Amino acid sequence: MTFKTPLLFSAASLLALTACVDPNAYPDNPNARTQQGAIMGGLVGAAAGASGGGSDSFRKAVVGGVIGAAAGGAIGATLDRQAAELRSSINNPNVTVTNNGDYLTVNLPQDLLFAVDSTALRPDLRSDLGSVAQSLIRYPNSRIEVIGHTDNTGSAAYNYDLSQRRASAVSSVLTQNGVPFNRITNIGRGFDQPIASNATPQGRAQNRRVEILIRPTS
Repeated sequence: MTFKTPLLFSAASLLALTACVDPNAYPDNPNARTQQGAIMGGLVGAAAGASGGGSDSFRKAVVGGVIGAAAGGAIGATLDRQAAELRSSINNPNVTVTNNGDYLTVNLPQDLLFAVDSTALRPDLRSDLGSVAQSLIRYPNSRIEVIGHTDNTGSAAYNYDLSQRRASAVSSVLTQNGVPFNRITNIGRGFDQPIASNATPQGRAQNRRVEILIRPTS
């Protein structure tokens, strides 16, 4: 019981430090995600170590924090490196790569990938998807979610089906380029998860997209 108060203060301190290395606040810091991962890993590890209770709770918390920090830092460093490589290998400025801290998002506007109401990929975008596939092969310890999104034009059923088929089309190119199919999950969201207003043409264009989520597994 005597260790609970110090542990709570430690947790609060770690959370404060996490805010200090917010990678979005310091875009020029290439190690921001590594630092954030180490801090969050340390926090989780310390909490897990202390959860067993007993007279050696503090020792367990310290050991757990060290192990968690090492694991979290390694994942953060891998994401930093993979995100930088993806950005340099994709030649289209409209394709974005976002490091979310514990996973990456490759955002592919559907207007770049497909003609209206089509699921046939444009030939010039296949090379960029090939670059993504090569990155996924170089970093095998991840699972991949390919998620199709649409605007709200048309019925929900139609848009769900279209988003699913477009996600499958992107996944097919990844597997054709050597990514194991059992690492990939296809998901159709239809117009359920907009990132902009569907009230304007510009907003609808942003909502029409395929996202490739890269989630580390170790």
